[in-house]
Amino acid sequence: MKRGRIALVLAVAVVAVVLLAAGIGRDDAAAAPAEPTPVLSVSLTRPRVETLPVRVPASGSIVAWQEASIGADTEALRLTEVRVNVGDDVRRGQVLATFDPALVEADAAEAAAAVAVAQAESLEAAGNARRAEALDGSGAMSRQQIEQYLAAAAVARARLDAARATEQRQRKRLAQTRVLAPSDGVITARSATVGAVVPAGQELFRMIKDGRLEWRAAVAVADLDALAPGQDVRLQVPGHGEVRGTLRMVAPDIDTQTRSGLVYVDLPRSDALRAGAFVTGHVDVREADTLTLPLGAVLLRDGFHYVMRVGPASEVVAKKVVVGRRTGDRIEIASGLAATDAVIAAGLGFLNEGDTVRVVEAARERAEVRVSAVARSNAEALARSAP
Repeated sequence: MKRGRIALVLAVAVVAVVLLAAGIGRDDAAAAPAEPTPVLSVSLTRPRVETLPVRVPASGSIVAWQEASIGADTEALRLTEVRVNVGDDVRRGQVLATFDPALVEADAAEAAAAVAVAQAESLEAAGNARRAEALDGSGAMSRQQIEQYLAAAAVARARLDAARATEQRQRKRLAQTRVLAPSDGVITARSATVGAVVPAGQELFRMIKDGRLEWRAAVAVADLDALAPGQDVRLQVPGHGEVRGTLRMVAPDIDTQTRSGLVYVDLPRSDALRAGAFVTGHVDVREADTLTLPLGAVLLRDGFHYVMRVGPASEVVAKKVVVGRRTGDRIEIASGLAATDAVIAAGLGFLNEGDTVRVVEAARERAEVRVSAVARSNAEALARSAP
């Protein structure tokens, strides 16, 4: 009986201890605050120093380097033929259109006949003047008569010169019945119509001289000092990608309305370029070292750019930055971040400031450090045990 009572007491004591331990565990669990659950596993990255070109943005229209207006030089003639149209390439001296030459040819023939008559009269007057001078002093002819013959010869020569000038003018008019291209170029406008009677001076064609285009672009005043002739220029032409040009000149004045300067950029001959098109681009000024991050490490929110860092308690801390150019899959960080700052590399759209995250890369690095330490310790132990 005594032995049974002792066993019962021991059993009761064991149960009491177990219940007490369970109660204490529950109290400790209730007293200990629950750790926040990470919302995302993230990896970290640091800015990388890259050499990027410093660019000055610009925008403006593509225009003709020089335009030529080709008009009618003759009066009241009828157009009989038009040989070119808008978009045609022409060469210097090429016939673009012709007028009916019949009236001008008749005038030219009349002028040639007048020259022949005046030449004959001049020859006769010159002969009379020579004969009169030969009789000077003989008494057969008075001095007054001699001078009259000399004057008649001079008048005949003047009439011949006038007739020749008239003939030359008519030949010039005859040549002007053919409208010629003043230089190489591209026809951009045509108002000539077959059968029309065109007054002198009316424009028939308009052309871009040598087919040469240029970009006249506006640049901020603060960037003008960085520009110089010969710098490379890149234009973004919608539907055709990038076109390269060369900065020819910076305008000496500033537009008082827009407070911007004008630059003139020489462009290559290209089917992608059209006069009148408005395009944007930039001037490559120089190269400089800058910090860059992957595009996924920068978040655009409410019109501002942010990167996200991980705080001491694994919480997300958003930091505003200023971005610049993009190159490939990376973006320039102009300010707001140091080269040693580690930021979350991706997944920023799923995070908010204050969220708890698990840093995957950090845990992996610590594991690699522990493995390296164990391997180094084993190597040292083997080295000590070696004879």
